Amino acid sequence: MGQKLKITGWVAAGAVAGALTTVSLQTVARGSLAPLPLEELQQLAAVFGMVKSDYVEPVDEKKLISDAISGMVAGLDPHSQYFDKKSFKEFREGTTGRFVGVGIEISQEDGLIKVVSPIEGSPAFRAGLKPNDMITRIDDTAVRGLSLNEAVKRMRGEANTKVLLTIFRKDENRTFPVTITREEIRTQSVRGKMIEPGYGWIRLSQFQERTVEDFVKKVDEIYKQDPNLKGLVLDLRNDPGGLLDAAVAISAAFLPENVTVVSTDGQLAESKSVYKAAPEYYQRRAGSDPLRNLPAALKTVPLVVLVNEGSASASEIVAGALQDHKRATIMGSQTFGKGSVQTVRPLGPDTGLKITTARYYTPSGTSIQAKGIVPNVLVDESAEGSPFAALRMREADLEKHLASGQGPEAKDPERERARDEARKRLEEEAKKPPQDRKVPEFGSDKDFPLVQALNRLKGQPVLVSKTQVIVENKEEKKEN
Repeated sequence: MGQKLKITGWVAAGAVAGALTTVSLQTVARGSLAPLPLEELQQLAAVFGMVKSDYVEPVDEKKLISDAISGMVAGLDPHSQYFDKKSFKEFREGTTGRFVGVGIEISQEDGLIKVVSPIEGSPAFRAGLKPNDMITRIDDTAVRGLSLNEAVKRMRGEANTKVLLTIFRKDENRTFPVTITREEIRTQSVRGKMIEPGYGWIRLSQFQERTVEDFVKKVDEIYKQDPNLKGLVLDLRNDPGGLLDAAVAISAAFLPENVTVVSTDGQLAESKSVYKAAPEYYQRRAGSDPLRNLPAALKTVPLVVLVNEGSASASEIVAGALQDHKRATIMGSQTFGKGSVQTVRPLGPDTGLKITTARYYTPSGTSIQAKGIVPNVLVDESAEGSPFAALRMREADLEKHLASGQGPEAKDPERERARDEARKRLEEEAKKPPQDRKVPEFGSDKDFPLVQALNRLKGQPVLVSKTQVIVENKEEKKEN
């Protein structure tokens, strides 16, 4: 027990359990464990024995132990998780941007699975799934009662196999089946273009292994089209997270060298870290700085960052860093609030444990957890507002979510009122005849928040939200 252990793990920060996760390799030296609670362990052994001998039918011993570990970890918070062989493989796939499935980003709401966003070009995208669609059944299995991770397992599978999803679309008040053929999903995490002469747009949908390389190529492409760029929009809407080093690199692309991007603080000494805008904090392999060829003008070009309730974890790190250093104007809606650090420790060659080990802090020392990033300028989804935004799931809504660290959190009465009003509006909408309400594509000329971002860059009037309610949890300042 007293022997020092060396454990290789990943520091992780994902939006929701079962979704994408922010990862960087680290080695942690662990000291001796505290004395084990023998009485409680004896009870655990006694229950194990009773189930083994008394249950109505034989049970597999290995499954019992695996389920016991899963239950112990799941009771901590929404992001800690035990990985069995299959889920550990899927976790590793998620960081590369390649996996076999239907191609949707999901969260959990009211016991059902909610589509946060279909991945562009995926089978789910082609099948017409939309953000806020609710999945009620996966094949013959009802979703209510399944964990998010169990739902992910059922939707993934072998390439060219089919899965039947039953969808409830709230705004049309109808339920319908969709059969989707699974295929390898190769997500393209970076898109971009010149929106109009002098103004560029770059969208990051995830932070993956290729994100920094693809970002550099896209920036180079835009600057070749217009070397005298007047303004740039960095679009992080519905970006659920990804690799921590990629988030640090994207921040460093816009910030002065060596300034703080994000810091972490937890119980372990190794959890108390500061990540800066320098190659040693984001360079994944030996070699030259991946940002070395970026145009120098990127450090000073006027910048607007678009965020919304689906922007989480790594995207919140980038938004928080650029906001605190006053490098960009953050516009949109308050972000998800996923500000906890998960470290993934392999338990063997094909199993692992993802456990919350720290909280993230912006450069000013403000905790992201359960609050997120509040934009400098609140902007709605459309000119008519964001009528159902209050109903969207955030970190603070997740059961057993980690608090910001300053005592119990009280419900925000103003937000509860906004939710009640949004539910009433939804009920009224449901009474209307079903109609196809297409959400404008991000980056299109009908993309209202993007139009407002361009107005901001041009010094023109911006249509600011008059209805959005900010989730007010106490901010925690890190003590150094």
